[in-house]
Amino acid sequence: MTATQDTICAVSTPAGYGGIAVIRVSGEQAVAICRTLFTPRDKQRQLLTQPAGSVCLGTITDGNATLDDAMATVFRAPHSFTGEDTVELSCHGSVYIQQRLLQLLIERGCRIAAPGEFTQRAFLNGKMDMSQAEAVADLIASTSAAAHRLAFSQMRGGFSDELKSLRAQLVDFVSLIELELDFSEEDVEFASREKLKELAIAIRQKISRLANSFELGNALKNGIPVALVGETNVGKSTLLNLLLNEEKAIVSDIHGTTRDVIEDVVNIQGVTFRFIDTAGIRKTADTVENMGIERSFQQIEKASIVLWLVDGTNVSEHIEWLTEKILKRAEGKKIILIFNKIDKLSDEELEILETLFTPFDCEKIRISAKKRLNTEMLQKALMKAAQIPQQISNDVIVSNARHYEALQHSLTAIERVIDGLNPDSAQPLLSGDLLSQDIRECLHYLGEITGEISTDEILGNIFAKFCIGK
Repeated sequence: MTATQDTICAVSTPAGYGGIAVIRVSGEQAVAICRTLFTPRDKQRQLLTQPAGSVCLGTITDGNATLDDAMATVFRAPHSFTGEDTVELSCHGSVYIQQRLLQLLIERGCRIAAPGEFTQRAFLNGKMDMSQAEAVADLIASTSAAAHRLAFSQMRGGFSDELKSLRAQLVDFVSLIELELDFSEEDVEFASREKLKELAIAIRQKISRLANSFELGNALKNGIPVALVGETNVGKSTLLNLLLNEEKAIVSDIHGTTRDVIEDVVNIQGVTFRFIDTAGIRKTADTVENMGIERSFQQIEKASIVLWLVDGTNVSEHIEWLTEKILKRAEGKKIILIFNKIDKLSDEELEILETLFTPFDCEKIRISAKKRLNTEMLQKALMKAAQIPQQISNDVIVSNARHYEALQHSLTAIERVIDGLNPDSAQPLLSGDLLSQDIRECLHYLGEITGEISTDEILGNIFAKFCIGK
């Protein structure tokens, strides 16, 4: 598959007006087209002969009139982002100047780039593989330090290098197995089945580790889901407003005020947490409120961390019923038990309160959401519960759902290889041709991640999600 020969252009800076705007032009005629409308201030310089990577001050002309003073940066193929000749025109950020400059470029032979087309050309021209290209979009969309580090590591090729190593080992063995098939009449074995089994087990471990990292990677990318649960009037909405530093949720002494899910994100120490305030859980005959309570239970199941708030001044007589309901839905989750309204309790009352929850093996924190007491302690508990690796940049973590799906398929294929090589398995040993087929299936799915195996439909779906100009 090769990139189109069209010369494309687009505004690569955010839409609207600003201090400056950058118009990117890429393709075989990029320099020649820009030369027709950009005149260097230094008459001794010409855009066509301008050294690669250099910046030139000049004027953009619209017919006989001057449109703007601008800077032109020239990148020569293959040493550019797209692998093609590329010119970036930096002009003033007027919307009119941007639109008129695009019109002038189109009149001279350019066309407007499709979403993600610059990055797609970089992929087609071998400047990056598919997983790196997708990491470019993730890097642009990153809103926290953790998401940035994760995307940057993948864009630099950390994930790709791991996959290339796996594929190289599999290719070596499938080649030997298929060589055996060519000499099947002579009954020779070029590939040791024992070594192949050892390799398959090692590869399964690596693929499994990558697939298992998706839960963390997805949370870092989209925000770690945290459900705020508890009875009515325990202070969930007050705590949400405190964490978000805004009046997002309605706070009232009336029971059952929150009847639907309220959600927002906040950045804590470089990690994005997605807080979900849920309806208070209690026994009620109100149909609408019961619908909200059922949604609360659903959010507990979806969350990675559960903040269970208890009103320290009024422990409900239904606490056993509530405990059973929450723990049943929160099985396997990180639970932080929060005793709220401690500003109204004596030390003796606090000790009595904690004895009621002694059997629960989870983090316990005392706070006052209204008085903003011990909120830093809560943030530390959240970071501990999130279990974020200290050096994300050194870990290969999967954050893309497409990659996760491909890894699951490749894991299934390599497990078939292991079963087919295991004499103790309930299944008979696989013949060389069937082993080859399963290994090639594993190779296929790993290749889908990096783009070594791809279709126009897959490429279209991926790059259509990019912003125009990237």
